[in-house]
Amino acid sequence: MQEVTVVIPNLNGESYLRACLDSLRSQSAAPFPVIVVDNGSADGSVELIRKEYPEVLLKVLDKNYGFCKAVNIGIKMTQTPYVILLNNDTVCAPTFVEALTEAIREKPDCFSCASKMVQMQRPDLMDNGGDYYCALGWAFAWGKGKPARKYGKRREIFSACAGAAIYRREVFDEIGLFDEVHFAYLEDVDVAYRAKIAGYRNYYIPEAVVRHVGSATSGSVYNEFKTRYSSRNSVYLIYKNMPWPQILLNLPFLTAGIFVKMLFFIKKGYGREYITGLWKGIRLCDKSRKVRFRKQNLTHYLKIQFELWGNILRRLSGV
Repeated sequence: MQEVTVVIPNLNGESYLRACLDSLRSQSAAPFPVIVVDNGSADGSVELIRKEYPEVLLKVLDKNYGFCKAVNIGIKMTQTPYVILLNNDTVCAPTFVEALTEAIREKPDCFSCASKMVQMQRPDLMDNGGDYYCALGWAFAWGKGKPARKYGKRREIFSACAGAAIYRREVFDEIGLFDEVHFAYLEDVDVAYRAKIAGYRNYYIPEAVVRHVGSATSGSVYNEFKTRYSSRNSVYLIYKNMPWPQILLNLPFLTAGIFVKMLFFIKKGYGREYITGLWKGIRLCDKSRKVRFRKQNLTHYLKIQFELWGNILRRLSGV
């Protein structure tokens, strides 16, 4: 029985796909299905896959529905106990799939495992070693821009970056798939947050190495689209996952975090987009979207809260 399926969302990624799919062909793991969900690409992505990678199961959508819907469609198409989500602008080391699969298999309480993402042009530098989320309302990539050799030990993280991570398929049936309201950005933190509320854990697996270009779809590290959606989703993430008492408890931190971010994006020239995003996030705060509080998860909420406080120190210290 096959254990894992790789799902790749794609939008105009023709220039990256060949290297990505070739690296999957060279994996040490037993043969596994690969699904590409194309978000209405206007380049030659679809033709490239059909011509050169007939083994890939291709799902072509009529337009760009965003990262979340694309990966959800892919996940629903899988029939394996584990699913790897992979960005199209990545190149995987030969043992990438094997390392992730073995790691999640041996941890029954694990929802996701993050890979060791290093920079494409500077593989000696980290791109992402998993994400942390703090009481300031900030999500941040662990190790970004730092020497990759220092990130060689496994550890528990808040969430895996969905650009190159493995997930336990059955947990999605319990907590739901990626929230398509997000469209893109912070959706991986949100789904990991929901898993943690339910009592699952997320880990960083340094043996699973992948090189990553970064911002291949959005086009740049900072832009209007990314700023607006990240700002919007940061508000939505808080409202959705925190019970009201927890929101009130963290309100001084959240207010400070929003203010600092606002100043940052004003300086970058995206102040208007950031503020617009905040307002749109507030408008998403509908009761029907809030994660239902369950008494049996109280200890999980308490553990998460201490993590949120601790991760402020982690963010400010750069550890």
